[in-house]
Amino acid sequence: MSSLLKVDNEIKTKVSSAENLVASFFPKKLLELDHFLKDPIINISDLKEIHSDINLTVPDPILLPNLHDGLEAQNAKKRKLEDGGEDMVTGTKVFVMPGGMMKSNGNLVDLIEKVKPEIRTRIFVNAEHCMIEDGNNFGVSIQEETVAELRTVEGEAASYLDQISRYYITRAKLVSKIAKYPHVEDYRRTVTEIDEKEYISLKIIVSELRNQYVTLHDMILKNIEKIKKPRSSNADALY
Repeated sequence: MSSLLKVDNEIKTKVSSAENLVASFFPKKLLELDHFLKDPIINISDLKEIHSDINLTVPDPILLPNLHDGLEAQNAKKRKLEDGGEDMVTGTKVFVMPGGMMKSNGNLVDLIEKVKPEIRTRIFVNAEHCMIEDGNNFGVSIQEETVAELRTVEGEAASYLDQISRYYITRAKLVSKIAKYPHVEDYRRTVTEIDEKEYISLKIIVSELRNQYVTLHDMILKNIEKIKKPRSSNADALY
């Protein structure tokens, strides 16, 4: 009997926590994110302001001796390939960066560090969860739909974090290419392009997080009684 009482108390505690989540936490986060979207750091119109200098100088060209009209170079390359070796043109060997460690884009790092805590915030509701059975189960169906929506939001939040990781990896590969092929301007331009793309993506992420809080708050609040007591006499559909 004591075990049943403990379970009942645990359920009541979780239900109370879920109600507080919907009534207080969701509106609070909604207002915080709405305020964040008005912050100047995320409303830069001229994206040149977020560009980061790539301090990798273009070295002077190296003149190869004893090459006449390029014929010997072609023959040497052909012999090397026939011998199973690699192409002679392998880019510049990079042993150390001239200016030390190549820094990330500081503007975007600062913004990412502000956005990541919002993404990590878990959105969940502790409600009674029953299996859908035959008979009067409209309340259970509404509960199932609400939980499914919450899980979708959690999955989207995980994808946002994955997107940030991919940005860092992609940028690192491009900077490595610039170090190896400093004469190729397209690599430098591509770094600028992905920086601008990431900045826009971060603003979209914050906007999506805010909208998700609005949707969840509205859905759960309108159906709170059906979620708490899915097997009541309610026979209404989800609002």
